[in-house]
Amino acid sequence: MSVETFLVTGCAGFIGGHMVRRLLKEGFAVAGVDDFSSGRRANMADFQDRIRFVEGDLSSPRVAAEAVAGVDRIIHLASIPSVPRSLEKPMESAQSSVMATVALLEASWRAGVRRVVQASSSAVYGDAGDGAAAETWPYKPGSPYAAAKIAQENYARVFALQRGLDTVSLRYFNVFGSGQDPDGDYAAVIPKFIAAMLAGDRPVIFGDGSQTRDFIQVDDVVEANLAAALAKLPFGGEAINIGRGGGLSVNSLVRELNRVLGTDLKPIYAPARPGDILHSRSDPGQAEKLLGFRPRVDLAEGLARAAGVRI
Repeated sequence: MSVETFLVTGCAGFIGGHMVRRLLKEGFAVAGVDDFSSGRRANMADFQDRIRFVEGDLSSPRVAAEAVAGVDRIIHLASIPSVPRSLEKPMESAQSSVMATVALLEASWRAGVRRVVQASSSAVYGDAGDGAAAETWPYKPGSPYAAAKIAQENYARVFALQRGLDTVSLRYFNVFGSGQDPDGDYAAVIPKFIAAMLAGDRPVIFGDGSQTRDFIQVDDVVEANLAAALAKLPFGGEAINIGRGGGLSVNSLVRELNRVLGTDLKPIYAPARPGDILHSRSDPGQAEKLLGFRPRVDLAEGLARAAGVRI
């Protein structure tokens, strides 16, 4: 029996690097594509010579066709995953997410790819209020990034309906873990907090800290991607939440980090940022039903892994 080949788009990114390493560990052949608009070459140092790598902008039909050649299944992670950056540069956001996805889906259909699993986002729901967002909720985009992810989902459904391409979109909630970049204006909250607190600096919270997020560790997200890619049932463009199902306030996150890191640092509060939602929490039922997936890494262990400490 021949070994299947996976393509990981955005393979130089945070989640992409973890995904490639897991696929190689499982014995799959792996191809990758990245243009380094948000990923880093250093993130590929331990595996670049073990994969077939295509450097280029995935929105180019030529690059997309080269990337999918000989591929059985795709984990599509390529985009610029930042709400603030999408507000400043909406055209860039659309190019990196929407146009890249259309080119990839077209190339995948032409190449006879068996399945495309793509990264969507909880941002499509907007503010969840006190409820747990279910896949049946209507779209409420509050940023160009969210609008781009909605477009990605809809294109995946159309290619499934009109061309028979097996596609599924996974709506990630707040992913964190080791190797996540703490630098820059657009970095995610957990790596920024960890870097600051390990340096003895007080973490900066935008807003009053009562906003809640559904944090899920990157190894769990990798498991969900793999489960979706290998699931026996066919997909027709479905969207599935990937979260823990709990909402944690940013104030509570700082308290938990202080406990894990052995620090006692009070946060500094700054004005809320445009486009940020107040509350986000997933209903994870469909992931368990369709993928047999449940998160395994609890918050404290996940934070310790991200910080490189033991608890």
